[in-house]
Amino acid sequence: MLRDSHGRVATDLRVSLTDRCNLRCTYCMPAEGLAWLQAQSVLTDEEVVRLVRIAVEHLGVREVRFTGGEPLLRPGLRDIVEAVAGLRHRPEIALTTNAVGLEKLAEPLHHAGLDRINVSLDTLDPETFHRLTRRHRHTDVLAGLAAADAVGMAPIKVNSVLTRGINDQEGPELLRWCLARGYELRFIEQMPLDGDRSWNRANMVTADEILERLQAEFSLSPQPEAVRGSAPAQTWLVDGGPARVGVIASVTAPFCHACDRTRLTADGQVRACLFSHKESDLRGPLRSGGTDEEIAALWRTAMWGKQAGGGIGDVAFEQPARSMSAIGG
Repeated sequence: MLRDSHGRVATDLRVSLTDRCNLRCTYCMPAEGLAWLQAQSVLTDEEVVRLVRIAVEHLGVREVRFTGGEPLLRPGLRDIVEAVAGLRHRPEIALTTNAVGLEKLAEPLHHAGLDRINVSLDTLDPETFHRLTRRHRHTDVLAGLAAADAVGMAPIKVNSVLTRGINDQEGPELLRWCLARGYELRFIEQMPLDGDRSWNRANMVTADEILERLQAEFSLSPQPEAVRGSAPAQTWLVDGGPARVGVIASVTAPFCHACDRTRLTADGQVRACLFSHKESDLRGPLRSGGTDEEIAALWRTAMWGKQAGGGIGDVAFEQPARSMSAIGG
């Protein structure tokens, strides 16, 4: 298994398929000037599938989530999903996406084996969407969500980041909208992983602020920690349930003690933690003829060295060199 020296076991694999994206969200990427990975450094479809297979069949991974950048931009996405769905000890397969292009891809991806999706949607207002993403694609996101719902993906989760002075008052409206459609909304505190490196703790909308605004309009009943398990979101029943809303307090209340994630970047580097400054190369050994057992051993070593926490609450915290788009969510 992918055990670390603090007793945690990683069973959830996040795989970034590309560092490219068709939006430019202010809390993730700069408007321009970000250097992309060179094509030859990015894992091929076959290499992605092989590493996922090693994780599932040799290392005990039970859930695989494809991320980016924007994973829908990966031409071989459907084939990758189908191959992973065909593995022995089939894992649960999920996708984190901005949903631009999902309207056409939802059905083929679901038929290939995609179980569920998380869609990033920070606002219901098209102009605010443009201000946040620097693109006019709001209608495409809504169409993608509707298409995923129509083909039966469930649960559909919506991830929202509230930005002070832009969309920080939209929490209750977003929740009403998701409740009406049966989507599960999760608010995420803005993290210091932006490409502009302009994150400021003082400007971040905190989990407590989000909950205060929601509780002004809804009755929220906290679910016990036992229900949460290793999930990043603390959840609340809305108006008695069964609908839920979640808040991921990555900055103000880190959940490192229960982390069960391991990350693979698009260029084949293992990251034990989202905020890590260290990576372990699997692409090199993979391309030089390493066996499954040798690669699995390297992966175990990388995870054994995982720190107790990301250090985001420390005064001396330093933002990783890679931004979120280059790490994978």
